[in-house]
Amino acid sequence: MAINLETLSPAELKALIANAQSQMQAAHGNHVKEVREKIERLLKSSNLTLADVYPTRGGKGAKGPKSVVAPKYRNPENASQTWSGRGKRPLWFVQALKKRGITAESLLIDGAPTAAVAKAVKKSAAKKVAKTAAKKAA
Repeated sequence: MAINLETLSPAELKALIANAQSQMQAAHGNHVKEVREKIERLLKSSNLTLADVYPTRGGKGAKGPKSVVAPKYRNPENASQTWSGRGKRPLWFVQALKKRGITAESLLIDGAPTAAVAKAVKKSAAKKVAKTAAKKAA
C-alpha cells in the first residue's frame, strides 16, 4: 500500500508519523518479548540459567547504573510501555492525555506515588530544613 505523501496536509502527516512511531514501539516490544521467550525456552531445554551463561563479575570492578528508577506510568494499550515520570514524556503518554477522561493519575501503576504524595513529601522536607536552620540560628 503506497501513500502519496505529497497530497497529505501537515496535520495528516503528523498523524501518520505518530501512528508509525506508535506501531514501531509496539513492534519492538513484541520482538523483545519473542526473543526473551526463545531464550527462556532454550535455557530451560538445556537445564541452564542466565547466570550460568552470563556470569556476573564480582568485586569492585562490577558497577551498575547509578540510579535505576522504577516505572511510575503504564500505557493501558500496551503494558510493556512504561515511563518513570522523568525526562521527556513518551509519545504514548502524550497521546493518552489527549483522550477524553484520561489523566496522568489514571495512568499510574498501582503503588506508584501520586503527585499529591510527592508534593506532601517535598513540603515535609522543606519544613525539616527550616526547623534545622532555626535550631542552628538559636
